[in-house]
Amino acid sequence: MNIIYTKNAPDAIGPYSQAIVAGGLVFTSGQIPINPASGAVEVQTVTEQTEQVCKNIKAVLEASGSSLEKVVKTVCFLKDMGDFAAFNEVYAKYFTGKPARSCVAVKELPKNVLVEIDTVAEI
Repeated sequence: MNIIYTKNAPDAIGPYSQAIVAGGLVFTSGQIPINPASGAVEVQTVTEQTEQVCKNIKAVLEASGSSLEKVVKTVCFLKDMGDFAAFNEVYAKYFTGKPARSCVAVKELPKNVLVEIDTVAEI
């Protein structure tokens, strides 16, 4: 098992890693729309937040030796299912391989953001 860390994605805000590589797969922790340079959530709309989340996931995957194209599964958390269409527009630009996916509405996310995504990808 290898712990993954990159300065190009936000630091973990709790007792966990950005990602773990095990058994030829990388398991990313949920990414929220924190700008890694500032450590803050700087965007407000679900479209902007989804863009930042996808950029963060891309950075973690690349640090692990993987890529967005190798993602086999995503789990997506939305604060409001009313944002589903706008979220999907951005998501589709990044996850072009159409990995398996779960998408659920949740009551609350860390830092009161609108979206969080975690992934499993091949190395």
